[in-house]
Amino acid sequence: QDHLVESGGGLVQAGGSLKLSCAASGITFSNYGMGWFRQAPGKEREFVAYMRRLGGNTYYADSVKGRFTISRDNAKDTLYLQMISLKPEDAAVYYCAAAPRDPHSDYEQTDGNLYAYWGRGTRVTVSS
Repeated sequence: QDHLVESGGGLVQAGGSLKLSCAASGITFSNYGMGWFRQAPGKEREFVAYMRRLGGNTYYADSVKGRFTISRDNAKDTLYLQMISLKPEDAAVYYCAAAPRDPHSDYEQTDGNLYAYWGRGTRVTVSS
């Protein structure tokens, strides 16, 4: 069973915007901290953003601060990633992930081992 399903990826011009969604099922969504990661061709997976279980505190990779916004709707069991001012280097497959607890340190949310469930990803392509 796929507990997390991403959508919203596609082709966008540099400077454009996209909003990704991640629909959760089969888990109690509000009990999970939620993160976004991405992986570009030939590169390692990297952390993008995280939001705590009940919302509130958010964390972002330096490369996306001020351009990406993570949000969640616990009533709809859905996580979002609003991306603006997209750059060619933002092109990647974007994955959402669910963590069964909030991070214990300022950086633990960047560690993939924190997460119990992962989606299959949605591809974002940015043309220059």
